[in-house]
Order: sequence, then structure tokens, then C-alpha cells
Amino acid sequence: MGFSLPLFLFWLKKGVSALILPPLLPFVLVFAGLVFIQRRWRGGFALAWLGAAIGVLTITPVVVDGMLAPLEPAAPLRLADARDAQAIVILGGGRVFDAPEYGGDTVSFLTLERLRYGARLARETGLPVLVSGGSPGGGRAPEALLMKAALEEDFHTPVSWTEENSLDTRQNAVNSAALLKAAGIGRIVLVTHAAHMRRAREEFVAQGLNVTEAPTAWLNSPHNNKILPALPNPGAAYAGWFALHEWLGLLASRLSR
Repeated sequence: MGFSLPLFLFWLKKGVSALILPPLLPFVLVFAGLVFIQRRWRGGFALAWLGAAIGVLTITPVVVDGMLAPLEPAAPLRLADARDAQAIVILGGGRVFDAPEYGGDTVSFLTLERLRYGARLARETGLPVLVSGGSPGGGRAPEALLMKAALEEDFHTPVSWTEENSLDTRQNAVNSAALLKAAGIGRIVLVTHAAHMRRAREEFVAQGLNVTEAPTAWLNSPHNNKILPALPNPGAAYAGWFALHEWLGLLASRLSR
């Protein structure tokens, strides 16, 4: 496979984001602080303590909920709000590579959460479905095709369009809008994770589409009723990573407009 600039930029972005997001970010800061301390550079202790503080704060529910609150819609979709929509758009959220029980790639749990809710909405509204997701690995089946297979085989929900070339949320919006507008569609129900909805909505609205939000899988504590909600826990760690990822994505989106 030859060199692909879009794929290179995609994986570069993924690599950089891994370094500046938990769980690596706290370790990077602590390690840098220890190096500074060893070399007797000023600020080493402060940097190490900053890394430790970030590590604790991003797994603490009250802090994580504060990061999620401005991202997640307050309430789920009311079917009455979707009465004027013309199509349902479901965004991909990743894949599992070489899943042995499926004999190859399949959709990730993030994508599956979106597909399950999208299939429910398709049954309840009768709207046609578009799935969006490309092939970051290059040379593999686009994520949209894996989503189509899951919807049609597992949820018995037909897919009308597959957008197979996007590598991020902005490309999801640009490429999906082109397909939909060619079909005379300008009003959509957008399905994605609640924490991802703010960024996704902005991108689709920027393409001239009228968007009705259909969020799923809230991550904040009030929606999840976590056991011992005040204490750091694995659920809060995952939610903290997701929240910071979305804030970073929003920042990058604003700077690139």
C-alpha cells in the first residue's frame, strides 16, 4: 500500500492525542518532572505533582461530571421532535480488529451502542438510515460496511446509504452531507454518544443540515447511578478520557475553521 497523506495525518493525530490525554498524560508529566528533579531543573516537583493531580482528578466522578455536563444533552430525543426529519445518520465509533469469534473485523462496543439505538429509532420512525465510517487501517473494509452488516444481520434494519471514506467527525459530516443532499435530504436525526453530540452537531450544521439530536449512552453519574459515586473508579476514568477527548476535539475544530 502506497503512502497516504490523510492516513498519515490521521494516525499522527491519534498518536499526539494519546500523549496529551489520560491515561498517558499524567505519566508523561510525572516522568518529565522526575527528569527535571534529577537534573536539578526548577519546576520539576511542580510538574510531577501536576501529573499526579491530573491523574486523580480525571478518575474522580464529581470532576468528570463537571467536564461532561456542557457536552452531553440534558435529555434524550422525543420522537415528536423527529417528525420532520428525512433520514437517520449513525456515526461510527471504531472497530475491533480481527475478532476471532467473527472471523475478522467487527464493530466496537462504542459503534454497537450507537447502532442499537439507531436501529430502534429506525423501527419507530420508519426513516431511512445512513451509516458513516471509513477505514483508518487502510486496505480493510470501511467501518460503514461493518455497521451495515451489523444493522442488517443483527438488528434487521436496512441501510440506505454507506459513507465509507471519513476518518474523523468533520469528514463524517462533509461526506454524509454530500450523499444526503444528492438524495434531496436536508433534515436528519443524528445518532452518536451523548458526550460526542455537541461536536458532531456543530460539524453537521456547518454542512447546512438541519439536525435533530438523538444522543445515547450518557456517561455522567446521574445517568449511570454508579456504586460509590464519590470515589475514583474505572467508569469515571473512561468517562474522563472521553470528556477530555471531546474538549480537545472541539478546540481543534474551532481552530481549524
